[in-house]
Amino acid sequence: MAQKPTPEATASAEPTVETVEVTPATRHELATKLVDRFAIWGGVAGLIPVPVIDVVAVGGLQLQMLRRLSQIYEVPFSENSGKALLASLAGAMIPASSGVGAASVLKTVPILGTIAASFVMPALSAGATYAIGKAFVQHFESGGTLLDFNPPDYREFIKAQKEKWDSRSRAKVAAPEAPSSATPRTGAAAPHS
Repeated sequence: MAQKPTPEATASAEPTVETVEVTPATRHELATKLVDRFAIWGGVAGLIPVPVIDVVAVGGLQLQMLRRLSQIYEVPFSENSGKALLASLAGAMIPASSGVGAASVLKTVPILGTIAASFVMPALSAGATYAIGKAFVQHFESGGTLLDFNPPDYREFIKAQKEKWDSRSRAKVAAPEAPSSATPRTGAAAPHS
């Protein structure tokens, strides 16, 4: 008959799980990368050519971003609370949110409307997603939860974050890659000094 293992033998045979302490700096870095990634996906969702579906897709991405930020900051998440907060934030950001809605409706105009909206909607969607994400990062880092988030308190912060995203996007577009000085463009020999 085989002997039953002792508790000491069983404990030493089990793998140990090391807990990694998450510092505020690590949490902030994770959250920042997450917000940047979701902002880009928000811009991609803005390219959906069907009016209203694009806005629903962007809202879904923002809700998922909020869920993931809640996980990073160990804040209890409720989908209903998240939806209500995002709707309140959209109301607090009336100029930006009405721009997203107008760009979505613009897609109903054949050809020209779709073309115009394909330039406007991604930028507005990405900027709004970025600003909303940054507002929640700041709120969670200050010890806030979904229950005590007050969208009007973040109106100016969101506006500043949206402008930051827009200027970041413009800087990437305006900074063309400089040609290499080692190889002349015309194919002629480089002058000797």
